[in-house]
Amino acid sequence: MTIKDWIGWIASAILLFTLISQVRTQWKERSSKGVSAGLFAGQIAASIGFVAYSAMVGDRVFVFTNTAILATSLVGQAIYLRNAKREEKNGKRPDAQ
Repeated sequence: MTIKDWIGWIASAILLFTLISQVRTQWKERSSKGVSAGLFAGQIAASIGFVAYSAMVGDRVFVFTNTAILATSLVGQAIYLRNAKREEKNGKRPDAQ
């Protein structure tokens, strides 16, 4: 592997760590407070485009990273919807901060 590859993989790991940490916090707190309803939906749409683009240009680091981000976004969206439903049931507005 070249230094360019190492930089890409390290950056990928850092980004994924931060996203997974956010989704994990949302899961543990069982709250959608402070999370925009459109955040994960937008991230899912962008990730689909980035996976396609990365595959077309043949960049393995970006194909992996964007596929992992897409998976993280899908999990985050599911957790957001679960939390929002629970908050509505308990009489709280899901997007209230």
